Amino acid sequence: MVPVPKIPADLDGFRVEFFKETLRADVVLDRPSFNLISMAQRDQLRATFEALDDDPSVRVIVVRAVGEHFSSGSLMEGVMEAQSGQASRAAWNMAAPARCSKAVIAANRGYCFGAAFELSLACDFRIATETTLYALQKAGQVPSAAGSARLQKMVGIGRAKEIVMRCRVIDGVQAYDWGVATDFVVDSELESFTDDMVRELLELSPLAQRAAKRLLNDIPEEPPSPEE
Repeated sequence: MVPVPKIPADLDGFRVEFFKETLRADVVLDRPSFNLISMAQRDQLRATFEALDDDPSVRVIVVRAVGEHFSSGSLMEGVMEAQSGQASRAAWNMAAPARCSKAVIAANRGYCFGAAFELSLACDFRIATETTLYALQKAGQVPSAAGSARLQKMVGIGRAKEIVMRCRVIDGVQAYDWGVATDFVVDSELESFTDDMVRELLELSPLAQRAAKRLLNDIPEEPPSPEE
């Protein structure tokens, strides 16, 4: 028998809040003051998404944060100590929202840098505000291959190179214009808009949503050639 995934005990830098009446679970980043993400936290985030995916009482997952910033990225000591195998595992962990069969919303305000941007890119929907700032890495750092590939699929190779190779920081308006953010709202309406989106998703068929997500995630970037 395959073991049922469970949310890890003693979560590092985040918590999970359940709203049973609305079939919603929130993954809440909470490590004052910039919600930095540790290597251990990445493992726990992956395990948490797997557990929520297996939980029949959860239909929609929201990733949000405490404070004025979603997250300014990774705790650098963990990143510097990580070897190549660990880095690959870390990237796999940050892609957990994409592998989750349920709808996942990222509510992004303030800084959303590095690993946090990678985590948000793996979500199905990203809500940005006028305070939101996105960047994949800082100057001198090696960019995330998985995050870069996901970003390129969204915005195209030219704009992906603009963000990654030039270490560009883009604000919420530009992110929405370029298709990085799926929605843009004023900062004071982020929570209410997120609530409305959850209600909208709950009105749709869960089986159809899962099938649509799987289909869209599996579509190749380019159509097959006429010879194939």
